[in-house]
Amino acid sequence: MLTLLRDKLSGWFAKILFGLLIIVFSFFGIEGYFVASHATWVAKVGDHDVGGQEFQDALNRARQRQLQHNPQIDPKFLDGNAFKQDVLEGLIQRQMLINLGDELGVMVPDSLLRREIARIPQFQVDGKFDPATYTAVLAANGLTPERFQEMERGDLSVQLLPQALGDSSIVTASEIDGYLRLIGQTRDFSYVDLPVPQAASGTVSEAEIGAYYKVHAQQYMSPEQVSVQYVDLGVDNVPAPPAPSAEELRALYAKNQSRFVVPSQYEVSHILISLPKNATPAQKAAALAQAQKVDVLAHAPGANFAALAKQYSDDLGSKNQGGSLGWLGLGDTDPAFQAAMIALRPGQVSAPVLTSDGYHIIELQAERAGVTKPFAEVKDVLTADYLKQVRSKEYSHIAGKLIDAIDSNPGSLEDAAKALNVPVQVSPLFARSGGTGLFAHPKVVQAAFSGQVLKDNNTSDPINLSPEHLVLLHLARHVPAQPLPLAAVAAKIKATILAQRVAMAASKQADALLARLKAGTGLDTLAKSVGASVQTANAATPSMPNLDPALLTAVFKLAAPAPGKSVPSAVDLGQGHYALVQLSAVHPGDVSKLPSGQREYIVSQLRQMQSGASVQAFLDALRRGTKIETAPNRM
Repeated sequence: MLTLLRDKLSGWFAKILFGLLIIVFSFFGIEGYFVASHATWVAKVGDHDVGGQEFQDALNRARQRQLQHNPQIDPKFLDGNAFKQDVLEGLIQRQMLINLGDELGVMVPDSLLRREIARIPQFQVDGKFDPATYTAVLAANGLTPERFQEMERGDLSVQLLPQALGDSSIVTASEIDGYLRLIGQTRDFSYVDLPVPQAASGTVSEAEIGAYYKVHAQQYMSPEQVSVQYVDLGVDNVPAPPAPSAEELRALYAKNQSRFVVPSQYEVSHILISLPKNATPAQKAAALAQAQKVDVLAHAPGANFAALAKQYSDDLGSKNQGGSLGWLGLGDTDPAFQAAMIALRPGQVSAPVLTSDGYHIIELQAERAGVTKPFAEVKDVLTADYLKQVRSKEYSHIAGKLIDAIDSNPGSLEDAAKALNVPVQVSPLFARSGGTGLFAHPKVVQAAFSGQVLKDNNTSDPINLSPEHLVLLHLARHVPAQPLPLAAVAAKIKATILAQRVAMAASKQADALLARLKAGTGLDTLAKSVGASVQTANAATPSMPNLDPALLTAVFKLAAPAPGKSVPSAVDLGQGHYALVQLSAVHPGDVSKLPSGQREYIVSQLRQMQSGASVQAFLDALRRGTKIETAPNRM
């Protein structure tokens, strides 16, 4: 299947394939979503750009996810080219799928978008979606509801085709049995744990040490280091302003009262009779006739709206929940849908309503009137906002003045800082690999070793670690890299030379014994010759306890022996340690003895693996057919 897909991705076959996917997932789709063109694009995917700001936003989100998952992660990794390239590759794949979805003319319904947003925990209060929290969280992150919905719609759209392809993957019974026999495989083998030989000579002359030092001098250098004067200015460093008076808070409440309005909400279910994009008159007439039929059924005495939704709705995301869309607020829906929704009283059902998705029959289940939170309830929020705004304004004032002063006199950091009563600190020495705390940050290390600071002896450009946190550096001390004295590293060099001798002797011993084993000498005889004994492992598994994992890995890589034969090998276990191995038998896993529950779990894992391979092959083929340009210098 995968080979066929790769060979036939373009042309008539692709159109037939994706036509079938559209039929299966007709309620989904991708609206006309185009990434806005930017002059500073970092990638071009077909006719669409991945802009610099889009890349930066994605990079910041990826960094936040990594830090949440692993707070101790090395900051240099998050600022490295490999991490940035991974983020860019994700954006390229996203845009490829958006382009393909737009070409195929599928779209994401508003109902699916609303449902997915409502499930996001950050927008919930007591486990339920809260419109006021939704808008507040977005505002705190510099997003409007429209922009966030656009981003979410794009995220949903790029999942649909890969999901459809993955779900279409088929794993046959013979493939499942073959996989189970493979992962349940055991092996019989014997081995000799060879003793680590002594070095040919335990002494290392000064001449040998000196010669090694001369050849490998670059391995024994003290790193280049710098110490810097620095100003670490953040909004949290700005002195806290006096708390606002009651009158000021009242004025803020009156000015921002709209922020504290909890709008009316409507608990709604619907039945969707979908319309394809660019529907023909015949398709529109057929959809309307179906909607009118369902409308009659929904208005019949004793009608069960939830059952009708499960039977007739084309919204696969809500039909199994009886058409429930949960609680909706004003502005959450298509204008025509909203107008019909707010005209209903609880328990009433609307006539068919036409939107871009198709015809909706709407049932209003319950309504919550809008309320304004009282002053006493939001007083603490107003106080925190006031203090934050005052500190932010003061930070901007100090930062602007500081930068202006540095621009006027880049040769001194102290003069500018003193004029603004900002403390100047001095760092300990640190190398290009970074130091601790602030000096582990890649941007700070890069600036400290830049030509501007290190060679020109000027103050660095502002290093913005966040929108309200900047750092300025000026060189205090520079210690160039230099060779460590031979006396300081002689002991280390001696140990290295001895270890190399041991490794060479161990390799020669293993090779000689393996040659004798292949020539027909018995394993017992070879074991006695080195003062060791033969160990036997029967029905060994790849993770068998009490056996060296490196030994098991090597044994399970050996080809199966012919009947009555064995396969000899020498396994390097590291640090001069070898094992002489003789593989005698390979036993496939017994599928009949596997408990049914375990079999079902393994089958689901195998299908997931097959699905992942299908999707990756699809993306690889799609990429080969897409013109892609990147600008790594803009990342």
